[in-house]
Amino acid sequence: SPEMFEKALKSGVDFVFLDLEDAVAPDDKLQARKNVIQAINDLDWKAQGITVSVRINGLDTQYMVRDVVDLVEQAGDKIDTLLIPKAGVYSDIYMVEAMVNQLEMQQGLKKRIGLEALIETALGMANVEDIALNGSRGRLEALHFGVADYAASNRARTTNIGGLNPDYPGDQWHFAISRMTVACRAYGLRPIDGPYGDIKDPDGYKLAARRAAALGCEGKWAIHPTQITLANEVFTPPEAEVDKAKRILVALKEAATQGKGAAALDGRLIDAASERMANNVVRIADAIAARK
Repeated sequence: SPEMFEKALKSGVDFVFLDLEDAVAPDDKLQARKNVIQAINDLDWKAQGITVSVRINGLDTQYMVRDVVDLVEQAGDKIDTLLIPKAGVYSDIYMVEAMVNQLEMQQGLKKRIGLEALIETALGMANVEDIALNGSRGRLEALHFGVADYAASNRARTTNIGGLNPDYPGDQWHFAISRMTVACRAYGLRPIDGPYGDIKDPDGYKLAARRAAALGCEGKWAIHPTQITLANEVFTPPEAEVDKAKRILVALKEAATQGKGAAALDGRLIDAASERMANNVVRIADAIAARK
């Protein structure tokens, strides 16, 4: 929707994907593609520090080939990544990658277009390790968890997009997000949690974001402007957490000068594993501070 592009540009987000897939009715697919290409070319996304992605249509549709060709030919120098929906097997990634390889050479593009993929089917989750392993050798940069289609694919008893089911004793998405995150971390990809549909439930959104962050996800989709602040709040380490991480690093450095590999801080043992965890927190905080 062109009227949404300007809002996205000024929303303060890190990353925007313009959608050609599920948010577009079949009769509007061709016009949506034209709208997206025009928006990428006409609006100054880089001035706002925004990474630009486009979610193409699935490989099982008649739109995907023309999506990739038109996007790369007409706006390839301004696109950061293409987001592949409903990735089921590594071959899905390879097909898009092969197309992008040829189109980049054809257009003489110097900038490399990355790929990202949605894990949102039972088949995709069954093959997520293979997708991550082989995809990481090429253009694949991140995997996203698509909760709604994943629920539909598994015939889960829910009609909510994200959130908890009162009939399930805990978080029914825990296993899926954890498995995807482990596959990402094993092979150097970024795990991203997907949408939360109830835009009038900020507390529910934050709880879902906290669960994803606890499992290692780097971020979560915001499908409404009100969710942007909530995502930033959850995924930004609080000052107290950053301070503790820095104290851990100092304490272990001091211990090392004494020939010790472990130390005690606030009555708790800290060691090399503590250092690795603390470094993660500090790196995230530094990256956020640098962007601000």
